[in-house]
Amino acid sequence: MISVITPVYNAVNFIDDTIKAVLGQDMEDFEWIMVEDGSDDGTREKLKAYIVSEEYDSRVRIIFADDNRSAAAGARNIGLDAAKGRYIAFLDADDLWSSDKLSVQLKYMEETGAAFCFTSYEFGDENAVGTGRIVRAPKNLDYRKALSRTVIFTSTVMFDTQRIDKKKLYMPHIASEDTATWWNILRDGYTAVGLDKVLTVYRRPGKSLSSNKLTAIKRIWRLYRDNEGLGIMESMWYFGGWAVRATLRRL
Repeated sequence: MISVITPVYNAVNFIDDTIKAVLGQDMEDFEWIMVEDGSDDGTREKLKAYIVSEEYDSRVRIIFADDNRSAAAGARNIGLDAAKGRYIAFLDADDLWSSDKLSVQLKYMEETGAAFCFTSYEFGDENAVGTGRIVRAPKNLDYRKALSRTVIFTSTVMFDTQRIDKKKLYMPHIASEDTATWWNILRDGYTAVGLDKVLTVYRRPGKSLSSNKLTAIKRIWRLYRDNEGLGIMESMWYFGGWAVRATLRRL
């Protein structure tokens, strides 16, 4: 079984589409754990209404946390605590999957014996309509390759917990916690296997401006220096590769 884990915070405008995308999968053997983390925009009320509605699907479990104290990393970790499946997949509340995302990726993992798999994805606009800009998943990534390219997108990953210790999936409470987690796993000798098939739309708001880019730059630099413990020159080397690839992805 696959356990899908979604942190949910202030997603009232997106969550209906996300529910349709997950429950519209062409396979049945999965559970979906949503961790609602103290939303103040009506998301919590919408999910409570969904639980008692005729549309409620028993594969869905909703955990109500409080006051956004856990943030995305903590919410995912709460989901991991509750997960019962052999396979773990993450999906952010504002992103969308194609209807065959889980089945295609699971088949690929079974064929390759991958412990850690990620896929290609497409940038979407604020309505999750594809823009034609696609980030292609390379065939594989080891630790050193991953340091210079952040192509592993959270909503595309899947893990086999019989091949990788589930404890390694728990995310630290730092900025860019997802990238830090992938690097922590790869540093231990695992290889991330890429499936070059677009199965996810990454919804990006239209107000994504230069301030967001500056924040991303600061975060990646701090990951190199603090999380990975790299020296200044080595950090600059990997940062240069990251910056070039990040720019090309957005052209």
